[in-house]
Order: sequence, then C-alpha cells, then structure tokens
Amino acid sequence: MTYTVNCSILLTELPLLERPAAAKAAGFDAVEFWWPFGGAVPADRDADAFIAAIRDAGVQLTGLNFFAGDMPAGDRGLVSWTGREAEFRDNVDAVAAIGEALGTPAFNALYGNRLDGVDPAAQDETAAENLAVAAAGVARIGGTVLVEPVSGAPRYPLLTAADALAAIARVPDASNLALLADFYHLAVNGDDVAAVIEAHAARFGHIQIADDPGRGAPGTGALPLERWIARSRELGYAGPIGLEYKAQLDDAFAWLAEASADA
Repeated sequence: MTYTVNCSILLTELPLLERPAAAKAAGFDAVEFWWPFGGAVPADRDADAFIAAIRDAGVQLTGLNFFAGDMPAGDRGLVSWTGREAEFRDNVDAVAAIGEALGTPAFNALYGNRLDGVDPAAQDETAAENLAVAAAGVARIGGTVLVEPVSGAPRYPLLTAADALAAIARVPDASNLALLADFYHLAVNGDDVAAVIEAHAARFGHIQIADDPGRGAPGTGALPLERWIARSRELGYAGPIGLEYKAQLDDAFAWLAEASADA
C-alpha cells in the first residue's frame, strides 16, 4: 500500500518545515499539505524554504491545496468566493510554481462556503470559471485539480460525490479535474461510499481516509476503510492513499504496525 501523509493535520506538534523529515523518519516516502502559507502568494523565501524542506527530507509532495482563506476561522476555499477571483488566480500561479518545482501531480481546490447576500448560482458560475483557470494553470505541469466534498462546514455546499461531480461538470473542459474521494467526509455526510466506489473509483483523482467517529486513525472507528480501499484498487484506482486523520505524534502510525502484525 502506498500512503501519503497529510502533514497539515498529522505531525502538527512539530514546526511545519520539520514535518516532511518526520514523515520520512516514520517510513513514508510521500506527503501532502493544505496550503502552508498565510496568504495566497507567499514570499519567495517562504516558498523556497518549503520546497527545500520537501527535497531535503527525500519525500515526494503528492498533493497541495490551493489557498483556502482563513481555515481556522471557518473559510473553506476561494473557488466560489465571488469578489476574490483575482486573489484566487494569483494563487494558481503560486501553486503551479511550487508544483513544478516538486513534481506534484494533484492540487485540491476547496470550493468555498455559501456567502450571505450572494446568489448561489452566481457562486457556482464563479466556481466554474475559477476551476477552469486552475485546471489550465496546472495542466502545463501535468497536474490534476481535485474537487472535494467536505463535512463539518455547514455553509459548504459540496457534501456528496454527486455534488462535487456536478461542480466539475459545469467546467467546459474538465479533462484534468477529478473527484477527491475522502471516505471520512463522504461517510459523515451520509453518502453511500460503496456505491460511489463502484461508480467512480477508476476516475478518482485521489483518496483520503480517516475513521469515524472522531476522524481518528484507521481502526479507531467503524468505517470499513480497508475494504473500500481494496475495492477501489480492484476497480482501477492506482494512486496513493492520503492519511488525513487526527492523532498524536507518539502514536500517529501505530495502527500500521498493528495491521502488519495481523497480516
């Protein structure tokens, strides 16, 4: 199994730039990050330091999020945020530059919350235009833009795989746009994960996992993650599995050792 460690939710006891090396020391060769900077366009020195941390650790950056606004305050993306189009498009250039430097294949574009006083249809139009820009921006480096259903954000409109696929379908050229199937988010939102896998696994842009309840490590909850992953593989998904769960540093990957012992 090929795993990629989401270093924006795991290993957070460490400074951000130390996390890739910690993932490598734990036995992983790949990492992914939410946008690791405070604004849409980082200073050159900050981007260079991030790139160096990945390279020095000897890991592959398999995924990077576009700037999503103030995540701790509840923001969940700029894609549909009418009025911030220029900021998002500046971020596309910054994302593509980092992706090109590190050979990153996948880029998660969080859709954004519904806005007070703005017609949802207008937001969806903004989103389609921004997704087209993002797709073109990373196409030149062979990248794919991911669209993700999310749980725990009441104003976020993409809850199911069908919601995300509908957003992708509004983009005229969606050849390098794909569903990010986070099995935790889909399950928490009540989607039929097994049916989603049967219908779309071969075209998943990425898979991420956490268990429910609690968004903990696999095996801490009740989701049949191993079965869902195996079926996705059978149906053609060949990418890594993103580890995007909450756990303390000292036992973040203990479940893997236990799984190996049981095998």
